[in-house]
Amino acid sequence: MIIKPKTRGFICTTAHPTGCAAQVNRQVEYVKNRPAISGPKNVLVIGASTGYGLASRIVAAFGAGANTIGVYGHKPAQGSRTASPGWYNSAAFERAALEAGLKSYSVTGDAFSDETKQKTIDVIRAEFGKVDTIVYSLASPRRIHPKTGEVFNSVIKPIGEPYTNKTVNFHTGVVSEATIEPATEEEIRQTVAVMGGEDWQMWIEALQEAGVLADNATTVAYSYIGPKITHAVYWDGTIGRAKNDLEQTAERLNKQLGATGGRAYVTVCKALVTQSSAAIPVVPLYISVLYKIMKEEGVHEGCIEQMYRLFAEYLYSGEPVRLDDEGRIRIDDLEMQPHIQEAVLKAWDELTTENIDELSDLVSYRKEFFQLFGFETEGVDYDADVDPNVDIPNLR
Repeated sequence: MIIKPKTRGFICTTAHPTGCAAQVNRQVEYVKNRPAISGPKNVLVIGASTGYGLASRIVAAFGAGANTIGVYGHKPAQGSRTASPGWYNSAAFERAALEAGLKSYSVTGDAFSDETKQKTIDVIRAEFGKVDTIVYSLASPRRIHPKTGEVFNSVIKPIGEPYTNKTVNFHTGVVSEATIEPATEEEIRQTVAVMGGEDWQMWIEALQEAGVLADNATTVAYSYIGPKITHAVYWDGTIGRAKNDLEQTAERLNKQLGATGGRAYVTVCKALVTQSSAAIPVVPLYISVLYKIMKEEGVHEGCIEQMYRLFAEYLYSGEPVRLDDEGRIRIDDLEMQPHIQEAVLKAWDELTTENIDELSDLVSYRKEFFQLFGFETEGVDYDADVDPNVDIPNLR
């Protein structure tokens, strides 16, 4: 079939297997051309099919030569429906790993469930024995609690008061104002249950109890803080409350793993185009302005550059890990440089529909959004007939 992008709001309902593979291979080649990383041997990535999770798996495999297990919840193509981009990404990763002689396995299912945890443990025990690095990179709007069966749904809302600021329809370039009503206490509770640290803790405890977690293990989860422009809807809002819970979990896990020489960190990452960030009002406009300024400064990074730097310069540099005053790893350091943020604020105050192309890089934002789904990728013939049914090697 000939696959074209079909959008509905901030999501694309189709994905292109050739384009997704090209994006994965580009990241693989980037890592192969960087200095090798020494440290991780057997790596588990929970939420491994897109964004920072996928990039983490690529860095571990092709930067450190590590064996990997990726856990994700995407589904294959069915009838006239394409598979999700995460499915195509994972298929491309698995093929590249096999060609490189690396052990690599995919576990699909609800990562919040006990069943998926047990299936993953069984693969670790059979194929690796133990894992020494666990990356927690889930980005789900919904969670079913594995013990109680309660269903939680997250929301992206401010807390306390309504929030109004500029936003953009990144498809049309129209700048407008958006007002978001504050979350209720119940919405806050449910968002923390989905996006906080409880499931991360459950994964680590399940691995420990099963005897498949190595001594001196490292685990890391990803977060974002961002600038004052986005604080009301992000860091000071429901998501920020969940990320605070994630940080408290990291403190507990650090003490828990420390008994055997292990460690747990929250890593604050740079703002990037992801399926999650596209859903947050204000954020796509901020990212568009940020991209323009960081590219002009020569300090722009994507997912793969961020994750390579995390592994090579922080987690496995051979030196003590550099942390901020709150105990976090900060690879958003380039984004948060004062002169970068001052330039963003200056442009923000002046932004209108008429000058958005002058003051922002919305063109790149839009292109990267479609690239998440395998479209607008150089070297891909989008008029060619392609088979949407793609198998994933070593799928468990």
